[in-house]
Amino acid sequence: MATLALAGKQYGYPSAATWQFITAEHPYILVTLIAVVGIFGVLTPFEALTHRIRVQRQVVIRGQILTTFGQLLEVTSKVRPALAPSDPALHVWQRRRTLRHPAGELVRIATYRLGSTPMTRSLRPARGIGVVGLCWKRNHEVGLNILDLAQHLTDESKFANYRQQNGPDAVMGFSWPDFERYRHRGAVFASPVRNGRSKFIGCVSFDASHGYDQLDCARTWHELNSLCHLLGQDELEHV
Repeated sequence: MATLALAGKQYGYPSAATWQFITAEHPYILVTLIAVVGIFGVLTPFEALTHRIRVQRQVVIRGQILTTFGQLLEVTSKVRPALAPSDPALHVWQRRRTLRHPAGELVRIATYRLGSTPMTRSLRPARGIGVVGLCWKRNHEVGLNILDLAQHLTDESKFANYRQQNGPDAVMGFSWPDFERYRHRGAVFASPVRNGRSKFIGCVSFDASHGYDQLDCARTWHELNSLCHLLGQDELEHV
């Protein structure tokens, strides 16, 4: 707007008399317009540079996520019976506070899978809910063989007894309906993303329909922890 105003002055719009009046009676207006144009003229190259750096950082981060996903897919090759190529998935979660959840909840901000099936189900877990919620609660790596758990907890009565005897964490803090909804992901691993103050700000999870014993290995945890360290450096800003 300031640039347009100065252009109008140069070409006498809306009239030369108007600009003569402004210059004579309110000279500060012209000075202000010139200052605004000068400031934005200086800031524009800086903004362009900042945007370019941000885009480059996003490319690096997303490239590393894809590399990690590829490495994890290699680990799944030893699972028997074999997993479908579209089965394993890598998720990035971020802790966010809302008016409804002032203590925060985990929001899935990225998912990587080689296909559209199985469909990713909506989940915004609070602290202690789900494997990622347990990862948040403990601020530590968590792995769970949900398939083995589901084979034993086949009805609501068995589920309730098991939860009462072993505590909510043993069933990921789930109620029976939620357990039924999410137990199809039989092997789930989650590692925390921490900021520079070692505070939990999110996590990365990897899951498959089965194969927990084969996937629960040093390489899986190394890949997840390495990615979490990288994402924590800029606090999940460029995912």
